[in-house]
Amino acid sequence: MTVPTIGIHDIAMATGRYVMDLAELARHSGVDVNKYYIGLGQVAQTVPAFDEDIVTLAATAAQQIVARHGVDGIRTVLLATETGIDQSKSAAIYVQDLLGLPAACRAVELKQACYGGASALQLAAGIVARDPEQRVLVIASDIAKYDIDSGGEATQGAAAVAMLVSADPDIAVLEETAGLYTANIQDFWRPNYRSTPLVDGKLSIGAYLEAVEHAWKDYEARGGRGVGEFAGFCYHQPFIKMAYKAHTRLLEMKGIEPTTARVHSDLAPTTIYNRVIGNSYTASLFVGLLSLLDHSDDLDGRPVALLSYGSGSVAELFSVTLAPGYRRHLRTAENQAAISRREPISYEKYRSLRELTLPEDGSEVVLAAEGHNPFRLRGIAEHSRIYQAVHAY
Repeated sequence: MTVPTIGIHDIAMATGRYVMDLAELARHSGVDVNKYYIGLGQVAQTVPAFDEDIVTLAATAAQQIVARHGVDGIRTVLLATETGIDQSKSAAIYVQDLLGLPAACRAVELKQACYGGASALQLAAGIVARDPEQRVLVIASDIAKYDIDSGGEATQGAAAVAMLVSADPDIAVLEETAGLYTANIQDFWRPNYRSTPLVDGKLSIGAYLEAVEHAWKDYEARGGRGVGEFAGFCYHQPFIKMAYKAHTRLLEMKGIEPTTARVHSDLAPTTIYNRVIGNSYTASLFVGLLSLLDHSDDLDGRPVALLSYGSGSVAELFSVTLAPGYRRHLRTAENQAAISRREPISYEKYRSLRELTLPEDGSEVVLAAEGHNPFRLRGIAEHSRIYQAVHAY
């Protein structure tokens, strides 16, 4: 029996209603904006409306896939996030309900910092390999928030990416070889009693670079491709310059001079969306992949390397090969519209949104309609989040 290829059959993105240019944050902080524009490589960040959360973003991204392909054969939803809304119930269940997916479906939430989306993709491939008639909906959805006036505040953001994983995919074939690395490092974590993470920035940068090196070595040891074979390199982008640091480390490992021109050429197409969305944790790597696909010449039949890093830490180096004619299946116009239709806000508006909080005692609340996506958080009643479908995408 011929084993089918498995990979990404469709992919879609969503982000929130508002956008804050980092010039606004620089004005508040009294620093040169180039600290953000150049030092971090970030220009702006998505700021969600108060009635937007990881479920509404995830459902917005996934609805585009369901509208194109229907729900037949989708028996699994894997939602990766590190900004979950419940300590027990999977956010994937809310998405399954909002999308009208069959009841004969497993819906699971995955967590390992920013690495969770890559893990979900690999798990989905395993399910399809066992039963090629199945399709798996993989969603990475996060809202990155840091303490006010902290160093991480300039790297906040929000986005969701949904992928339909299937046999004989239209967009990208997931290659089998992967390089793995796990180390117990306390570089970034969020205890249950905190709403924002604790971060050791210097340690985290070092841990990321160490993970790149070890994941690549494991990838090579398992017979992976050489650096020169790849048509593109996608990295998790907590901020754009981190991807540049990571690629520089990889090139140095392989004895390749990491000139500014070489690193920019390899990475620039992958950074266009993240530069203006900000960090989206589990979704960040796949926002980078979408950016590459939407801004590159035809990559038919060519391999792309992806490096996923999640603090704490777990990393994976894997690759996909673009399917013939993949460009016909992209949503370039929709992705760019999701970014361009965001409403610019001032620092003061951003602070007012940050100061709004949901009740922590289960008190009932009804939220005003504010977001512009097809789904919204309507409120809380009897300790439960109530979601609402507003309109079709």
